[in-house]
Amino acid sequence: MITRTLRLALSLLAVALLLGGCAGGGDRGGGADPDRLRIAVQKDFGPLNFITMSEDQLLFLVYDRLVAPSPYAREPRPWLAKEVRQVDPVTWELDLRDNVTWHDGRPFTAEDVAFTVEFMKTAKSGTYTHHVTTVPRIERVDVLGPHRVRMNCAFACPFLGSVTLAHLPMLPRHVWSTVREPNRHTEPPIGTGPYRLVSYEPGRAYRFEANPAYFAGPPRVRELVMPIIPSPATTFTALRTGEIDTATGEVPPELVAQFEATSGITLVRTTPLQYPEVRMNHLRAPFDQAGFRRALSLAVDRHELNDTVWLGRGRAATKGYPHPDSPWTNPNLSTPYQPDEARRQLDALGFRDTDGDGVREGPAGPLRFTIKVDGAVPIRVRAAQLVAEHLTEVGIATRTEALDTGSLASLNETDDFDMYVNEITAHGVADPTQFIMSHYSGYLWELPDRPYPEMERVIDEWKAAPSIEARKAVSFRMQELFNSAPTAIPLHYPEGVLAYRPEAYDGWAESPGYGIVHKWSLLPRPVAEAANALTEPR
Repeated sequence: MITRTLRLALSLLAVALLLGGCAGGGDRGGGADPDRLRIAVQKDFGPLNFITMSEDQLLFLVYDRLVAPSPYAREPRPWLAKEVRQVDPVTWELDLRDNVTWHDGRPFTAEDVAFTVEFMKTAKSGTYTHHVTTVPRIERVDVLGPHRVRMNCAFACPFLGSVTLAHLPMLPRHVWSTVREPNRHTEPPIGTGPYRLVSYEPGRAYRFEANPAYFAGPPRVRELVMPIIPSPATTFTALRTGEIDTATGEVPPELVAQFEATSGITLVRTTPLQYPEVRMNHLRAPFDQAGFRRALSLAVDRHELNDTVWLGRGRAATKGYPHPDSPWTNPNLSTPYQPDEARRQLDALGFRDTDGDGVREGPAGPLRFTIKVDGAVPIRVRAAQLVAEHLTEVGIATRTEALDTGSLASLNETDDFDMYVNEITAHGVADPTQFIMSHYSGYLWELPDRPYPEMERVIDEWKAAPSIEARKAVSFRMQELFNSAPTAIPLHYPEGVLAYRPEAYDGWAESPGYGIVHKWSLLPRPVAEAANALTEPR
């Protein structure tokens, strides 16, 4: 019995594809589409190897997914698939498009889907592999025909059609079956997407060219040049002077008013499904104690952070983890600022200031810790400094230490930290399956090596839940449990202010979690709308 089906609105899609084939003018500006756009990106993501990177905005210019647009949309639609059916709690069947080709001209078939799943089982762990190996765990893929497959999961997988298949990139079997060291693969990626990566200069730039044979119609812009500019100040100077047309990064709060008054630049406000957080080392005492982590959360004044550091642009992160704008997040979460309660709980745990110097002591001596932060991002440095003040006020002497970007990135591997300020993206805080995975991967916990009986019991319930609604209910309880003793403390929910030059291109639109720079902004608007990919920016 079919319990859940995702189908394309075929008549709507047919109209969209027809319009997409002849679209030429800008959606809002009315002018002709440009041959080239210059879009600054904040970091070097390497040659777009899907195993070693997690930057969806660039990766999915090249690759497509079976379902669109992402795990963060409320009503995803089939994309490379034309119908997705849940047969029973552990079984899904998919009918695929028969008019899709890879960038090298080879046809996309059910064999590619089956290969992708099996490849992910053996590939080095990465952003996308958990969708196959852990949550869910796809045990078997049967090829039922050239464009039809069946997937069987090890346990109930109601999210497979709306989350898993909306995030997993499809890989060409004829390419990746010959790659012996996938994590070191540096050849230009071959996908089915609207753009091909034709040039990558490490540390300098990416260049993409449109795929004229794209099944949904050719993109509106022929070429994308993406210089790598880590510094926000340099990026937005380049935007002001016309050296770039837009950027993937947000306008810093202190520059918003200046850009609002700048002619030739348009600002849009989006809701980015990401935020800065303080990550605590739960492997190191006393952060391994749930009560200690709870007290730290109570001691952080998120309203002051929002008002002082982010100048009131955004929201105080008083609802904790994950992002409150995700369709999968409990709307009743609360992480209040209660410094007196934090002091009381620290006293109850035996962390007291016995010598009157203002610093509490524990079994290992005075509570003196460091928050590490990327020194190249001034706003995060200011946030770390203010959090350090909050903790010091409850008797936990805390200082900040600025590191270079590479050294900060290595902390996740070395565990050489007390706390550090990190920026977590939509995949971490808006994908309900990644929240589970983060408890296995070591990011939020380290199951099964490090037991967490309360969380493990809820995860077992989550795995057994047969429907989306039942699973959401369990997810909500899991989120409450996490926020009662968090290993990562959200600091601020940003208002995503993005800027662009409308005379260059005025077809930008928001897709949840991706800002405005993504393939849906670059495809004919009816095509993107048929995929339910857009939220009009404000």
